[in-house]
Order: sequence, then structure tokens, then C-alpha cells
Amino acid sequence: MAEVTIPDKNLTLTDAEEIKNHLASIGIDYERWDVGGARVSPDASEEEILAAYRKEIEELKRTGGYVTADVINIVPTIENLETMLQKFRPEHWHDEDEVRFIVKGCGIFHIAPAGAGDVTAVKMTAGDLIRVPRGTRHWFDLDETRTVRAIRLFQDTTGWTPHYTESGREKNY
Repeated sequence: MAEVTIPDKNLTLTDAEEIKNHLASIGIDYERWDVGGARVSPDASEEEILAAYRKEIEELKRTGGYVTADVINIVPTIENLETMLQKFRPEHWHDEDEVRFIVKGCGIFHIAPAGAGDVTAVKMTAGDLIRVPRGTRHWFDLDETRTVRAIRLFQDTTGWTPHYTESGREKNY
């Protein structure tokens, strides 16, 4: 279950409905998908994971215009992990939505609303799905486990290029 913090207000949200409502208020879609039972092991192959969530993926494709999905697997032993993470940590935005469903581990999105809005940190774990709309300023990092396995959906894989704001805002969080 996700945990949302708004550091500048010293506020933490853990209730699913409160999380969904707060994120919606800043333009972010949040859902919970069932990961329980014998649906699929979080360590299954990419093909098995995509097949297990085919129904949900196809619905997202239909409603969001996504054309492809894949599975990213980040573990502490990945060569050049720190170099890879440095691409995600500065504040940036994309030309298309960023959609992530966490299968295993933990990922932390920081959403930085334009103007004077408060930065919101969304700590996501297995079962959490987030859609960060195109043009939304944000950054991403891992927790101390340095592990995340996630389904990613794309409208056009060329649109996933980050556009860095060079604001330095992320350094305060």
C-alpha cells in the first residue's frame, strides 16, 4: 500500500481513499491492483507478469492510448545502478504520461506541482499503480532496498525522454 507524504506540511497519508483523493487533487491517478493469491510470482518472467495483468493493461491501453507495456527490474546488483538512478533523480517532465505498476519492491515518486504547490512524495509498493500525466514535474528514486520491479506503459516509447528543469528543487527533498 502506498504512503504519501507532503514534507512541507509534515503530513503523511496512509488511508487508500485519502491517498487517491489527494493525488487526484494534484492531477495524479492512483489505483490499487490485486497482487494476492496465486496470480503470479513477483519473480516470474516478464512474459508471465504481463500475461497475469493482461486485463488491466488492456484496459489502460484502451482508455489512455498506451501502445506497449514492459517490465523493468531494478535490483541492487545492477551494473551502474547509481548512474542509472542519476537520470531519474533530477526534477524533470515527459512528453507522455508515465505509468508504473509496482510488482515488487518500492519506488518513490516526488510530484512537484507547478507554481507554489507542495511537493508530494508517493512511496509505492506492490499493487500500487500511478499515472503521472505528461508535462508534470517530478523525480523518482528507490528506497533503501534499492529494488523495484514494475510494469511500464507507453503511448510512444520515444516520448519517454526526460526534459530536465534544472530547478534543483529535488535537492530539498
